Amino acid sequence: MSSTQQLYDKWSATYDDVVNPTRDLEKRACESVLADISFRSVIELGSGTGKNTQWLADRADRVVSVDLSEEMQAVAKTKVKAPNVEFRQRDIRQPWRFASKVDLVTCSLILEHVEDIDHVFREAAKVLDAGGHFYVCELHPFKQYKGSKARFETDEGLKVLECFQHHVTDYTNAALVNGFNIVKMDEWFDEDDRSEIPRLLSFVFGRKVSAART
Repeated sequence: MSSTQQLYDKWSATYDDVVNPTRDLEKRACESVLADISFRSVIELGSGTGKNTQWLADRADRVVSVDLSEEMQAVAKTKVKAPNVEFRQRDIRQPWRFASKVDLVTCSLILEHVEDIDHVFREAAKVLDAGGHFYVCELHPFKQYKGSKARFETDEGLKVLECFQHHVTDYTNAALVNGFNIVKMDEWFDEDDRSEIPRLLSFVFGRKVSAART
């Protein structure tokens, strides 16, 4: 079991209860960005405690909800009872063997824990139907440059997760190499205050025909 998995297992006990501007802003970003995109089948990566799962399930015929942490998913299962949701505890850094073709993949606040994001884009291209979409929302690189990382308090003190720094062009280049178009890019600010550093960066990528590499 990886240290990231162990720490998220531990974090699950308090994740929904503590103030977390990143978590809450990403939920708003997801609902805003995907509001005008139609989809019937979804792979939700980094589902955590189900922050976006029910919203996706209300709009899709089928949602495959994927997370590295079994304990995070245990919390999600107590909140999300929709019959069209399937939970899968998987490591997306490995080959994806958890779903068939879908028309939407969402990826929320987990790529900072993935060193090789090209692998994620390559696997997403394989499972997405032509014309499907890949939504990505992550901690903004500007925040990473200032030292921000996923972290939480415990009785034993502050726990900081292993994180990898990704630049804007790391995302866009991984998308283009793996056959995606850049459909939309947004920056998300605390209290919508654009005079401050943005907290989150989101993309919608569109999958072209014959996108997946072998």
